[in-house]
Amino acid sequence: MRRGARTGNPVGRTGGRSAWLPAMDGLRIRCATRSDVDAVLPFWREAAEGTSISDDAEGVARLVARDPGALLLAERHGTLVGTVIAGFDGWRCHLYRLAVHPDHRRRGIGSALLAAAEERFAALGGRRGDAMVLDRNARAQHAWRAAGYAPEEQWRRWVKPLDG
Repeated sequence: MRRGARTGNPVGRTGGRSAWLPAMDGLRIRCATRSDVDAVLPFWREAAEGTSISDDAEGVARLVARDPGALLLAERHGTLVGTVIAGFDGWRCHLYRLAVHPDHRRRGIGSALLAAAEERFAALGGRRGDAMVLDRNARAQHAWRAAGYAPEEQWRRWVKPLDG
């Protein structure tokens, strides 16, 4: 948490301590479980900027099983309104799939998810985070800049599908 007292909704145990967020009109941020996988995939199709080859039920279920704190969900009154994947490989902190449903944007949900992810990283000993942001998604780039992230022009992501 960047500022203020620790009041609000618990995210869950990550690295031995609880992450806390300010109370936000029924908003709850929690770690995903296996039972959430079937809701996450259609949510990403609607709220995220497209999907990728790794966006399938088996892959998300493996993520949740391997690292139960990595996929954070934001719910408002029981409805999924946002997600972020806060992956930590023991060395670096990686942010993926920060997505907020279009009907719930500009209400602090993305910031709350990011604060929960950063709290998780701090608890795990992470020192540097990076975010995956599409080149064509100017709105997301603006949001990441506002959150204190900056592009590193010297890096280019190289990807190879491993299933083919």
